[in-house]
Amino acid sequence: MIVGKYINLGTLQKLLFDDEKIVISDECIQEVDKSFRFLRDFSSDKIIYGINTGFGPMAQYRIEDKSLTELQYNIIRSHSTGAGRPLPPLYVKAAMIARLFTFLQGKSGIHTELVDLLVKFINLNISPYIPEHGSVGASGDLVQLAHMALTLIGEGDVFYQGELQPTARVLEKNHLKPFSIHIREGLSVTNGTSVMTGIGIVNLIYARQLLNWSVCASVMMNEIAASYDDFISQPLNDAKLHKGQQKIAEAMRTWISGSKCTRKRENELYGQKHEEKIFEHKVQPYYSLRCTPQILGPVYDTLANTEEVLINEINSACDNPIVDPETQNVYHGGNFHGDYVSFEMDKLKIAITKLTMLSERQLNYLFHDRINGILPPFVNLGVLGLNYGLQASQFTATSTTAECQTLSNPMYVHSIPNNNDNQDIVSMGTNSALMAKTVIENSFQVMSILFMGIVQAVDYLKIQENLSANSRCVYNEIRAFFPVFTQDTPKYKEIEAMSEYLKNKKFNL
Repeated sequence: MIVGKYINLGTLQKLLFDDEKIVISDECIQEVDKSFRFLRDFSSDKIIYGINTGFGPMAQYRIEDKSLTELQYNIIRSHSTGAGRPLPPLYVKAAMIARLFTFLQGKSGIHTELVDLLVKFINLNISPYIPEHGSVGASGDLVQLAHMALTLIGEGDVFYQGELQPTARVLEKNHLKPFSIHIREGLSVTNGTSVMTGIGIVNLIYARQLLNWSVCASVMMNEIAASYDDFISQPLNDAKLHKGQQKIAEAMRTWISGSKCTRKRENELYGQKHEEKIFEHKVQPYYSLRCTPQILGPVYDTLANTEEVLINEINSACDNPIVDPETQNVYHGGNFHGDYVSFEMDKLKIAITKLTMLSERQLNYLFHDRINGILPPFVNLGVLGLNYGLQASQFTATSTTAECQTLSNPMYVHSIPNNNDNQDIVSMGTNSALMAKTVIENSFQVMSILFMGIVQAVDYLKIQENLSANSRCVYNEIRAFFPVFTQDTPKYKEIEAMSEYLKNKKFNL
């Protein structure tokens, strides 16, 4: 796939999930080279941060010409101080792609050799060992990006073909050479928002998947409850002027098309006289069924804004200083500051937590026989009292939802000055992105238990053939690996298998 200096979410998804390979356009390479040649000439007799000065609060110290190369290696080695679990390769690949596109803006003054090696790492799925902890999100992701840079100079470790291996050995296997320091390559790799942005991109892709599933689940829940369908009608939802609500209602109408399970209010309640004092069927269902366009609408709007922010960030020069051949100048500032990503990840995790809460309440409706009035307790298809169905799985869903609620406290407003108070206000953007990652993982687990309950309910009611074509397709796909059950068996492996199915299903919503 030939890429220019800008990338969109669709292309990112292909690179990350379909293993498409990157080929950089000649125009981009020329811009990177132009920036490098300008900086080489411009910096010869000037004081420029990070080229002939120390870093951070050490910027007041002039570095002698004989030590300039050593300076660049020092920032990489000294900042490789991360701790905790390693980031999974998918998220590291996204971070490398984000770093690549910062360089492709042609404002970093780096040699094309670095771009070429980074592309090879991405295309060969060589994943640097990057610990989760270390970034305060100002000067960007210094520590995590230093771990990335460490592998690009041939040191440290990488995940390759499923194993953690010394970088030098993997480079040798693939006939690759570490990049050389020309002017400021050490600082350029380590300085910026690429790790938080990469994690954010994967978060967004998975969050969109969860939203699609929540639309599907909400339709199937209303099919199970035989709800009146006017709650998703266009006139009702157009009466409220929020795009997200209208889009969710439209998606639900598309998904439910052809269903024989839902009811028409105009046929049953408007078209005939009614003498009964108490209606056996609910005139209006619970909010977790009826109000899904209003609940998921803000989630839709949040994800749309998250996409705009992240795509703007990945297509930006986020290091410091900014090298601009057009104006023949080098600008010092703070493009490495991660506030945009940090704030957006907080909003994303709040949105997904609310989606998770909706799933948990829908699950509770299915499991609570005195609420739904049509299903056995816990959708138990065995012998009541002897068998327990999905009873204990609700503990998992409830506790996991509670964790999401706690994790949804904002990270954006937390800042601890550090670095000799040079970094006196920071974004904590990578922390925010990692917390959002956990919330999303949790949400898939809760959603998995919900769908286990949904298919059990469909079997109990024997409504398979009355479902919409879309719902019936999902039911059949799930039953192919999660058969109907009556006897009690451990369910942890089924929850994991369901989660993988939910992550990988292709949607056209």
